[in-house]
Amino acid sequence: MSKKIRFGLPKGSLQDATIQKMAKAGFNISVSSRSYVPYVDDDELEIRLIRAQEISRYVEHGYLDCGITGRDWIVENSSDVHEVGEFLFSKATRQPARWVLAVPENSKIKSVKDLKGKRIATEVVNLTKKYLRKHGVKADVEFSWGATEVKAHELVDAIVELTETGSSLRANKLRIVDTLLVSTPRLIANHTAWKDVWKRKKIETLALLLKGALEAEAKVGLKMNIAEKNLVSLLKSLPALRNPTISTLSQKGWVAVETIIDEHVVRELIPKLKAAGAEGIIEYPLNKVVY
Repeated sequence: MSKKIRFGLPKGSLQDATIQKMAKAGFNISVSSRSYVPYVDDDELEIRLIRAQEISRYVEHGYLDCGITGRDWIVENSSDVHEVGEFLFSKATRQPARWVLAVPENSKIKSVKDLKGKRIATEVVNLTKKYLRKHGVKADVEFSWGATEVKAHELVDAIVELTETGSSLRANKLRIVDTLLVSTPRLIANHTAWKDVWKRKKIETLALLLKGALEAEAKVGLKMNIAEKNLVSLLKSLPALRNPTISTLSQKGWVAVETIIDEHVVRELIPKLKAAGAEGIIEYPLNKVVY
């Protein structure tokens, strides 16, 4: 009987983004709408789809060997787990998610001190209570089952809500007063699983490949040919190419240059390469970048 790792992935808003990242890391997962146990093309993995809010608890108690969940839920649940790595991705952007204190635009609440005796609705009750205790403020905190942004105008004085860009809060005529926590997805492991040599190696491999896939998303590869006489000046004028791979071409006096750069600079870089004498410039996507 082969050894296996039971791996929890977040069901819900982060599910598609996580499965896409897993595919880039080399693990193809097929999800059935009727099952919480997806297929994965790795006999050493058992995937479980569980709400992100619960994963850290199941990892802590050993039902899962490891899992991916937000730092916010680790803090909310006060889970005693081993954090293997941080992975900056989300359902909409690569920005970290933030739990923020928000109030209606016309509210008199300007700071946490103004919350004394007020009512706050949120999904992260424990996090909010810790925040209030830190600032010495007593207020009523109630759990919100959803539609939290709507409640701020009629049912409560303030909310603590998750946002990436703040656009939804602005659309609901809400103003951010403070940020309680910045959260990014984390790969976490059960302490007992982490002490197991085989399981730890498997979890570390997962982390390595996931990190490589994420690194590749912001970078591209570039190939080009250039006359050898122009190579030195090219490298001096373009710091991004200071450590490229250079190989000799069959055509005497010419070399091939290959490098990896940040995708956002390509549009400015290619005209400079062309002006410096580069020919046959090829830009290509990357699956993984492992340092």
